[in-house]
Amino acid sequence: MKFGKRLKQHVQETLPGWRDMYLNYKGLKKLLRLISSSSEDEFVYLLDNELDKFNSFFIEQEEDFIIRHKELQQRIKKVIENDPSSQEEYENEMARIKKDIVDFHGEMVLLVNYSNINYTGMTKILKKYDKRTGGFLRLPFIQKVLEQPFFTTELISKLVKECETIIDELFPAMVVAEEMAKAVGTEAREGIFRNIVAALLTMKEIRKGSSTHSHFSLPILDLHDAELIRSFQLNSTIHII
Repeated sequence: MKFGKRLKQHVQETLPGWRDMYLNYKGLKKLLRLISSSSEDEFVYLLDNELDKFNSFFIEQEEDFIIRHKELQQRIKKVIENDPSSQEEYENEMARIKKDIVDFHGEMVLLVNYSNINYTGMTKILKKYDKRTGGFLRLPFIQKVLEQPFFTTELISKLVKECETIIDELFPAMVVAEEMAKAVGTEAREGIFRNIVAALLTMKEIRKGSSTHSHFSLPILDLHDAELIRSFQLNSTIHII
């Protein structure tokens, strides 16, 4: 599947509030048909606007995730340290925490994918620009992209791993994909669960090795991530196309 179609499909499947925050790939492609090498400043201006959009959204989500991570830790500490009034109360609160951790983990996966797919879109539109104009904009602009907040996913990846550690410690028998299917209702499974599966499959596709792989490409998806995708597909109650 061509990247433009894959991006359109992904945007349609992602969280509603996120849909306007992705690269305007279609609009930039249309502009390329009218552009010349003398229009580089205008094109760079539009790309800079896209970067500003990515960064603002990413930073906002990242800050929210940091707060939610701390709140989850405090809730867990409170449940563990305080004696519950009853076993039922304890189990109910742990069930709520478990659901919130799974949802939180899923949303962070979506943000990592947001970074991946927008970076990939940038490299592709810049490649098309250089090919059409004979220019050399791709390399210097991608070097600029690599320094942007939205591309820096180390903190989110760290929170994802910490979240997985909490799951392993508190719920050792829990399989993330199975629990996600059980912990949320039908309406939510059609939303966040489907979004996460779509995001994982998109990451797998855009980060796979190919004959066109270059130093602009993202690293190939590692085994842990690939196995996570397979686990989601095998355990999902939703048909994954």
